[in-house]
Amino acid sequence: MKKVLVTGGAGFIGSHLCERLLKEEYFVINLDNFNNYYDPKIKWRNIQEALKSQNYALYAGDIRDNKILDQINEEQGKIDIVCHLAAMAGVRNSLKDPVEYVSVDIGGTVNMLEFARRNGVEKFVFASSSSVYGKNSKVPFSEDDPLEGQVSPYATAKRAGELYCQTYSEIYNIPIVALRFFTVYGPRQRPEMAIHLFTRLVMEGKPIPVFGDGSTARDYTYIDDIIEGVYRATLYDKTRFEIFNLGNSKTVKLSEMIAIIEQVTGKKAIIDRKPMQLGDVEITYANIAKGNSLLSYRPGSGIHQGVSEFFEWFEKNLGMEV
Repeated sequence: MKKVLVTGGAGFIGSHLCERLLKEEYFVINLDNFNNYYDPKIKWRNIQEALKSQNYALYAGDIRDNKILDQINEEQGKIDIVCHLAAMAGVRNSLKDPVEYVSVDIGGTVNMLEFARRNGVEKFVFASSSSVYGKNSKVPFSEDDPLEGQVSPYATAKRAGELYCQTYSEIYNIPIVALRFFTVYGPRQRPEMAIHLFTRLVMEGKPIPVFGDGSTARDYTYIDDIIEGVYRATLYDKTRFEIFNLGNSKTVKLSEMIAIIEQVTGKKAIIDRKPMQLGDVEITYANIAKGNSLLSYRPGSGIHQGVSEFFEWFEKNLGMEV
């Protein structure tokens, strides 16, 4: 049974990934620091199903702390695969505390790469972001596009993480896949992310903050499609280093997304119009031809279906609680 270390495995994407890996009969080790970026109780709720498995081990600690990494190594033995999802998340928040983003998203990533190097890890999967494309005017975004003009410390840190992955792959011969996630949503989505936040505010009859005129567009990608892409990346063995977009390859305008939330909830949104914020871009749009060809990555969830499934989870698990 292969052992997979998932960093950030109690978060939105990480907890879903851990459950998928358990179903695929991996032994899963989750390292998460349960920080207070949002209520840690949500993360504990995310992992309740995984905790039932005898093939799941949880460690509460920081990816920058070699003591906890050494403890994992001593107690669990050889790690075959690292899926590095842990990060300080959020474009806008990175403008408030860029130094922390450098420490966690760059320093923490390098520390995990060092862990992989020291311990002979067979595969390293790095969670990057569509934000690395910055003000790219060519759409859809392709993996070989020039990356100039990132507009947030978060985006810059993620790009730096990719470069460190490429460097470690080159000099230490570590097979590494970097995955650029495009606006992931679905059950367990973080409470400050747009679909979750807007749904909650609409249900509470409160105004939703809309930055700009509603014409900004995002490539919303349902969590199940993302997890399928990450899982396929753990199996990829054709090249030593590769970058893939994981998106839906369809764009939805902000105004359209709000209309879908209104349809699904049966309630009218109260719009609080605000100016565009620093760090925001006009569009994200993934070209997924490379992932389709090399990973057989084929997303299947449309935005109406995805928002409906998110709302079903929202009503069942959270309601007005979060």
